[in-house]
Amino acid sequence: MTGKSAPPAKKPAPAVAKKKAVPAPKEETAPKEEAAPKEKAAPKEEAAPKEKAAPKEEAAPATEEPPAPEHPLEQPTVPRDEPAPTPTEAGAEVTPVPAEGSPAPPAEPPAPAPEPKPEKPKEEPPSCPLSLAVEEVTENSFTLTWKAPEQTGRAGLDGYVVEICKDGSSDWKAVNQEPFLSTRYTIPNLSSGDKIHVRVKAVSASGASVPATLEQPVLIREILQLPKIRMPRHLRETYIRRVGDAVNIMIPFQGKPQPEVSWTKEGQPLDTNRINIRNTARDTIFYIRQAQRGDSGKYEFTVKINGAEDRATLHIQVVEPPGPPQNLKLVDVWGFNVALEWTPPADNGNSEIKGYRVQKSDKKSGKWFTVLERCTRTSCTISDLIIGNTYSFRVFSENICGLSDSAAVASGVAHIEKTKSTYQPEKIPQRDMMEPPKFTQPLTDRTTTRGYSTHLFCSVRGFPQPKIIWLKNQMEIREDPKYIALIDQGVCSLEIRKPGPFDGGVYTCKAVNPLGEASVDCRLDVKGEI
Repeated sequence: MTGKSAPPAKKPAPAVAKKKAVPAPKEETAPKEEAAPKEKAAPKEEAAPKEKAAPKEEAAPATEEPPAPEHPLEQPTVPRDEPAPTPTEAGAEVTPVPAEGSPAPPAEPPAPAPEPKPEKPKEEPPSCPLSLAVEEVTENSFTLTWKAPEQTGRAGLDGYVVEICKDGSSDWKAVNQEPFLSTRYTIPNLSSGDKIHVRVKAVSASGASVPATLEQPVLIREILQLPKIRMPRHLRETYIRRVGDAVNIMIPFQGKPQPEVSWTKEGQPLDTNRINIRNTARDTIFYIRQAQRGDSGKYEFTVKINGAEDRATLHIQVVEPPGPPQNLKLVDVWGFNVALEWTPPADNGNSEIKGYRVQKSDKKSGKWFTVLERCTRTSCTISDLIIGNTYSFRVFSENICGLSDSAAVASGVAHIEKTKSTYQPEKIPQRDMMEPPKFTQPLTDRTTTRGYSTHLFCSVRGFPQPKIIWLKNQMEIREDPKYIALIDQGVCSLEIRKPGPFDGGVYTCKAVNPLGEASVDCRLDVKGEI
């Protein structure tokens, strides 16, 4: 018969003392020396049914318990150096632990028990908002800004909650009833002089984040700022518009509390029927629906806070195209040229005249062609006209808006007549170019090496071109392949090919023409090979 122990899962049976089977035995609790060791549990197939140890005074009769064997199978002895496990109280359950290094015996499948459902991991709340700062403070409110947290969780961010607490108190109160998603918030209805602590929490379905808190309390008071006009760069010069255009100008300024804004034109109040002014806490808008030339002038813009003020000047110029020039007339016609004159226009369009454009038209084609642009004077001369044509002329004036709508037309016409002329060629006196030969560069003595060709050079002039004769030791050199004589642009050359010892001597160059002759000579020495 094999003994059975409790299953290793939860409730092991307490060990009992060794005894023989008797008709009515009483169960006794096992002594410490014979208790089962923690290191190794009995096999599951030998597990005993669950039962509680009876108290010592009244031991329950084990009528339904099989007798224990004298020697249980596979039950190791308790090591001497390890204390034996203490017996548990009545009704306690002990979980056996297998011994180190010993393989666990195969366990019988326990009775099926309902498995508990695993709990879902709880989502973490979002992280703390970042970069909490005060943007603006007034006498009864202040504005906060911050950045979204780095982590918002799976559920996403529901919004933010702003809480405030007065300095010296620990009572934090939320100023917004519902979370909001904006990262900017203005806390109103505060008392001037109070010091307010503030913090911001990020809220999601999984909870609220660690609050972002300002290190120092915010003092509720208005920060004074002197008035200052920020005139745009393009308005620092004259602002030019055409007649009929809209004038819409915005000029920013600063100052706290909100400054008083006033406009004047050359020291007088503005005409509100033509000019509209709209002021805000940070800028002023100057608007004219349709500008007229009368709107031109100097406007003064002033911002004032108590005794402090700042001024700016705005120059507006409303322009239009100029009128045509006046008194255009033909002054003179000669050859292929025409002279014109005129006077400036009576109306310059409220802008400086930049120049005039002059055009011509011939009677045959009737088309107008521009001959001068941006002529800055009130007179001009037109040239290169075609003989036999009749021309008309007109002039436009020009300013910053462009050309005048109409032109001034000359009353007369210019007829270019053909003139009779006889060509007389200029008489050039003939010069006598005859000249006898004359050497401008003589021959020079040379020394050469045997077997190496050498050249002799000289230059000569004369007219007619002189004939060149070469001589060696007063003997004329005729058609000898050893010598090559050339003349080019008065430069004479004699090539002596691979001279030998007998080629040395005096060489002479003679130039001869009908007016005379000239000669030069030199000595040539031929040395042996080195």
